[in-house]
Amino acid sequence: MKIEKEAEKILQSFSEALKDIPDLEETHYMVDNVNLSREDCAEDKNPEKIMRNTQVDEDGNLIVEKGKWVK
Repeated sequence: MKIEKEAEKILQSFSEALKDIPDLEETHYMVDNVNLSREDCAEDKNPEKIMRNTQVDEDGNLIVEKGKWVK
């Protein structure tokens, strides 16, 4: 019962607070690019660029840092 009374009091105060909010017109955007999306396409991979930016051992394997979460 106490919860119902508190909930009713909260709803009443919220309703009173909403009376002070002025009615506004809908927002209109001046440009048409609000929800633009792009085509989902894969980019060409350049293995030479990848190899330039990493270290390689004598067998040609990439040397990378082990993740801290891996034991």
